[in-house]
Amino acid sequence: MASRDLADLEPETQALAKQFLHKCAAAGIDILIYCTYRSVHEQNIIYAQGRTSPGKIITNARGGQSWHNWKRAFDFVPLVGGKPAWNATALYKKCGEIGESLGLEWAGRWTGSLRETAHMQYTKGKTLTDMLKET
Repeated sequence: MASRDLADLEPETQALAKQFLHKCAAAGIDILIYCTYRSVHEQNIIYAQGRTSPGKIITNARGGQSWHNWKRAFDFVPLVGGKPAWNATALYKKCGEIGESLGLEWAGRWTGSLRETAHMQYTKGKTLTDMLKET
């Protein structure tokens, strides 16, 4: 099962995730981080959703093609009254700006068929191809 523990992120991403939580709290936004590390196998299961298994397509990344697999990404949701606010566009935008101010890449700015307003990643200027070469 995918992790939601910040300790499962690589150290620099973990530190940025903690800063993200702190800055969001300072802005009056309560956040739940619900996914950090995800195995290649788990990523492939999510990738199959909407393709070869039931459900809506939620990712274009196969196993090994997600920054979650490299412990450099996390998914979050703003909380309103202690409950996830999945459709809180303005809150996601503010959180995205906070993440970007820390050097994180917010997938809510992605263009194309799949924007992920709940996704932050820290690539440190690397590509997934770079990461695959390092293994």
